[in-house]
Amino acid sequence: MKHLTTTVAMLIALTGGAHAEEFDLNALIEAAKAEPPITVFDSTGKIVDMAEAFTAKYGVQATGTKTKAPAQMETIIREVQAGNVQGDVSLISDVPAVMGQLLPGGFAESWVPPDLAGDIAAEAKDPLLVVSSPNVLAYNTNLFESCPITNIWQLTDPEWKGKVAMQDPLGKPSYTDWFNQMQTYADDKIRAAYSSHYGKPLETDQATATAAFIAALAANGPLLTDADAAAAEAVAAPGQTEPFVGLVSAAKFRDNAGAGFSLGLCSGVDPIIGFTNATVGLIVKGTDSPNAAKLFIHYAMTAEGIAPQSDDGKMSLNTTVGLPADEPSGIAAHVSELLAYNPASGLDDWDTRQDWQDFWRLNYAK
Repeated sequence: MKHLTTTVAMLIALTGGAHAEEFDLNALIEAAKAEPPITVFDSTGKIVDMAEAFTAKYGVQATGTKTKAPAQMETIIREVQAGNVQGDVSLISDVPAVMGQLLPGGFAESWVPPDLAGDIAAEAKDPLLVVSSPNVLAYNTNLFESCPITNIWQLTDPEWKGKVAMQDPLGKPSYTDWFNQMQTYADDKIRAAYSSHYGKPLETDQATATAAFIAALAANGPLLTDADAAAAEAVAAPGQTEPFVGLVSAAKFRDNAGAGFSLGLCSGVDPIIGFTNATVGLIVKGTDSPNAAKLFIHYAMTAEGIAPQSDDGKMSLNTTVGLPADEPSGIAAHVSELLAYNPASGLDDWDTRQDWQDFWRLNYAK
């Protein structure tokens, strides 16, 4: 790692502190300019735009690279172990894996910008959560005047057998995390929704109402895809005449204008209209550019920095940053209807991931 001047060394000590009054953004910028260029990973292509805007704003060279979370994990671990760190910042959309592997293994560290700490909820600080990404129930506005379901248990009814499009939980960990989060934080609501839909109490051999719902959903043969794009296409691609309901990323609603899709947000579904998964902002251990890495994390926690992702409905965990008025999905008005990811049970989500995958595999039927 390059030699640090006394000024930069003092800066690093200050930026690691907990008090906003000790933080000097201008000093951080100057220190970052003296460091090598950085590479930033994220699972969205919008990271390219973010890195370019960051470079233009600060004169600190950053390159954004779209890389899925599992590949980011593998790269970070391999490079740190080899002492050859090439990726400096990782925005990784797998909180349980970060908490279960990267942080305890010393492969990366979480840093909360001291001057922004007061605007970040306590539960989003350890580790630092940058954005929350909604995954929502959607329908085809060309086929229905409004969402054709009003209760989540309808997805398990014969009427919707084979007509629910979603990513395969065996290949998308955020779905098994959703299962565990639902069981941990909303099981009573899932049970109450059953009674509301069927007019009788839930009787099941499963340990929880959530397990009963997931087993019934799997047994109803949903159309499983390897990407949100395919699920959105099944629901609302131009010319689609089959009545599907889908669970897709809010980001796919941009295809309404870009590709002629007809996705509509299912609001008012009892008890939830979807869930969120969060993205962790990490600085890779051993980076040659620790100040530039911190500066990028700071930038990503501002409205200007996260704007390219806000356009896709991804919600900043900086509570002063909202979604654009013209965000395509309209999720801003329905945030309270989502099951928001809670990192407090992140390690449990990690430990039970394989169990939920096995449970899905055992119950899935076409």
